[in-house]
Amino acid sequence: MPINIPNSLPAVETLQNENIFVMTKSRAEHQDIRPLRVLILNLMPTKIVTETQLLRKLSNTPIQIQVELLKTASYIPQHTDPTHLDTFYTTFEEVKDQKYDGMIITGAPLDYIRFEDVTYWNEACEIMEWCKTNVYSTMHMCWGAFAGLYYYFGIPKVDLKEKLSGVFEHRIVKDHVPLFRGLDDIFYAPQSRATDVKEEDIQAVDELEVMAVSDIAGVTIVKTKDDRHFFMTCHPEYDADTLAKEYYRDVEKGLNPKLPYHYFPDDDPTQAPVVRWRSTGQIIFSNWINHYVYQNTPYEWQ
Repeated sequence: MPINIPNSLPAVETLQNENIFVMTKSRAEHQDIRPLRVLILNLMPTKIVTETQLLRKLSNTPIQIQVELLKTASYIPQHTDPTHLDTFYTTFEEVKDQKYDGMIITGAPLDYIRFEDVTYWNEACEIMEWCKTNVYSTMHMCWGAFAGLYYYFGIPKVDLKEKLSGVFEHRIVKDHVPLFRGLDDIFYAPQSRATDVKEEDIQAVDELEVMAVSDIAGVTIVKTKDDRHFFMTCHPEYDADTLAKEYYRDVEKGLNPKLPYHYFPDDDPTQAPVVRWRSTGQIIFSNWINHYVYQNTPYEWQ
């Protein structure tokens, strides 16, 4: 089944060229099946790239999903065409009286910045509070994960001395849970952050359970025991060249970054990376949508 997105969203052409089943809004309106409603709070500066990455992962389920895009009102992105934002994005004020089956809160390039110093922190807190009653299951990603752990449970983030970047081995520590159905015990996924969280701080909170960890990258996936919130520090949605683009961007800025770990073959940045995380992303997002959103959300939720 397809994802249901606006007819003229830039991601449509990209996904269709990849033979991904995309149903435009006009076609979906002629079907009698109620799609799942998923809201994406996109905090990344590369809005269109992030949209496409997430839509690609949400498309691999037998469920029709109506995706809506949310932007902050308290901060105007500087790297996205305003016309794109005005056309495809909504604000919290416009959706706060609605309910959604699922929500994704993305990462943001806010390393080393206190949560309270983030321009849109108050708005983000308002949205996360609203999620408690208006969203059945929320996936918090990277900065969104650290922000969620801090807002809901007071767990502080830890600044790393240098950026953690690369493709890392991760180990499942909660066996036989629907989120990992079909996934190997050891899986690979990109990491790109200079923020961390202590596992002992998470273990100290009774409502939380650690799902996957990495010997190098630390805690990877955490969820609440009621399955209403997932916190994922890795980026299984990343494209093959995402880490490369970040690396060369930092090189141009004179930041002297380290090569992303276990990413370029033979640590040679002239060679194209080999993707080892594509299936991980498809499985995790598909399982989240199927087992924690579709099968658990009450029909009367709307």
